[in-house]
Parts: sequence; structure tokens; C-alpha cells
Amino acid sequence: MNAFTPRPPRGADTDADALLRAELAELLPPPPVPELTPERNLVLRHAVLRSALAAGDGGPAVRPRRKAPLGKVPLRLLAVPVAACAVVAGLVVLAPGEAPTGSPGRVEAGRTAPSEAVRLLSHAALAAAAAPAPKVRPGEYVYVKSLVAHAGRDAAGGPAVLPPAHAREVWLSADGGRPGLLREAGAADTPLGSPGPVYELDRPGAEPRKSTLGAEPPSVTRPTHAYVAALPTDPGVLLRLVREQTRGSGGSGGDADQRAFDAIGTLLAETWAPPEVTAALYRAAALIPGVTVLSSATDAAGREGVAVARTARGEQTQWIFDRTTSAFLGERTVLAGSTSAGRAGTVLGVSAVLVKGAAAAPGEVPEA
Repeated sequence: MNAFTPRPPRGADTDADALLRAELAELLPPPPVPELTPERNLVLRHAVLRSALAAGDGGPAVRPRRKAPLGKVPLRLLAVPVAACAVVAGLVVLAPGEAPTGSPGRVEAGRTAPSEAVRLLSHAALAAAAAPAPKVRPGEYVYVKSLVAHAGRDAAGGPAVLPPAHAREVWLSADGGRPGLLREAGAADTPLGSPGPVYELDRPGAEPRKSTLGAEPPSVTRPTHAYVAALPTDPGVLLRLVREQTRGSGGSGGDADQRAFDAIGTLLAETWAPPEVTAALYRAAALIPGVTVLSSATDAAGREGVAVARTARGEQTQWIFDRTTSAFLGERTVLAGSTSAGRAGTVLGVSAVLVKGAAAAPGEVPEA
């Protein structure tokens, strides 16, 4: 460098290098960001839920949280992976104490944050896990008593009319080896699980020979107590099993999520599962998309509680829980929109689970 060459100012080389690196960075693709596997995502979600529930008061309501000063973010949230932060952000908004809704002529669509349903179902799972285990011996029957009512329409196609609720009792063989019994007020007793008669032909022109159909194996849609007791307790595995066994069944058409929701609801109401299985059923339901929370709903016995609900085919199915104990009370189905059957909110069916126990034989009622 001669005396006439100006010296570059201090830091010029550094600025040029930084500018060059910035220009090169724009030409390069962004670095790949690894995504969580479904299994890892589920583990993180459950870990966050357990932590949040452990910090709460154990009931459906949530303690108010102190707001952070403007511009400050709680550091504990920053340490949680993104996939789990969405769960934490919605865990504190459940407000079951709001004014009751859901009367005929109106359907509460349900709050849209799915984490509210996750929270309510998680409380139900925790309550179920702490319940006593059923004591049913292989030769006995599971007894379930409930109140039910189903709306009917006249031949002219008028609006649906819901009659008063009536008693319904069911006895199901614990091991599935013997026929059960269904008894409803105002109707004849109906055997359950009896093999149906068929006629076989040994050859063309032969005399038909009377036989019976072989008993179908137990499944989610044909449960026995022994089958339900052996269901997987991993929520993801359980939900996949329910989806597989309800494929093409029921009146939900192509809505696999609604078929799974309906099947789980039936298992909750009509079987007496071990605590860990019942808890898994609630956690599996929490994985179903489209499940929302209703601040108030009433079962067939007039018991008011908080509910989770799912809407499909123009109807909303509601599972009602005691807002204090999170115990399952019953179900309700209402019209989601006005149709020829009635206004939105018209109740199409309602039930209330009253008693579950073990009976020695069909027709016998367990001791109180």
C-alpha cells in the first residue's frame, strides 16, 4: 500500500464479510426442522396434561392465572415443544359454571378449543382410574340399569315427540358363553346373544335341516365383560382398534370419527369396564377431532352436568358428566339444525346410567 492509497475504515472488512454471508444465506434453502413422530407427540401431550392437572385443583373448574406483565412471557412455556404448547395454551379456559343452555329451539355449538374437551375427558379419566374395580366372576352377569327415552314420529311425518323416560335393565354374560337379557318397561323381555336358527341343505332336493348360527366373536360392537376387560389401555392403540371394528357399521356413513365416538359412548354406558380401561376410553375419545364442550346438559334422570359433544349427520351426541366428580351420568342426542322432525335443540334421545353391578342370573338384581 503506497502513501496515496486510502486506508479502509476500521471494521470495513468485517462488514463486507457479514454482507457476503447474508447474500449467500439467501441463496441456500432453509435448514430442515425435524418433526415429532405421532408417538412422541402423544407422549408430550400426555406429559403436559399430567403436569397441568397436577397443578390444578382436581375439578373441572380452573384457578385463575395471574397475567404476565406486557412484554414478558413465562419462561416455563418456552421450554415446552411447539406441539405441546398448543395444549397448554387451551387448558385454562374451561368454564363449566356458565348459564345452562341447550333447551329445545337452540343447540349450543360447543366451545371450539379442542383442549377444553381434552381437559374434561382427562378429568373423567382420572376419576375413572380411581374408581373401584368391578367384581364379576366368569359365570356371572354384568347388570346395568338406566333410564332411557327415544323420540318417535307419527305416520304422517310430524315433529319428533320424546316420551317420558322409562327403566331399562340389561344382563350380559361376563364370559359371553350364555344368552343375556334385555328388559324394558312396557315391552316383553328380549334374550340377548342367543344363536339364531338357520336351515341347511345337504344336497339339492334334500329336506332342510335345522341348525343354528355360530356365535360371533366378541368385539367392540358385540362386547362381553371379558373382552372389555382385555381392551388395550394405550389411548392411540385403543382408538385404532375401535375404528377398525366400527368400519362400515352403524348409521354414521363415512364419518369414522362419529362411529368411534358412538361406539365408545356405548361401551361407557352399557358395560362395566375395569378402571384402567374406562380411563383409556376417555383418553381415546379425547383424540377424536371435532369433540367440544357444553357448559350444561341434563340426563334422563334430571341430573345436570357438563358435557362433551360431537355433531354429525345433523345430530349432536352429548356425554354428560357430574361437574363435581367427573362421573359419567348419561347421554343425550339433539337436532343440530331445524328439520321436519323439529327445531334445532329438539331432544331425540336421552339416557341416565343408574346402577352397574354383578348378578348371578338374568332377571336377578344385585344387592344394594
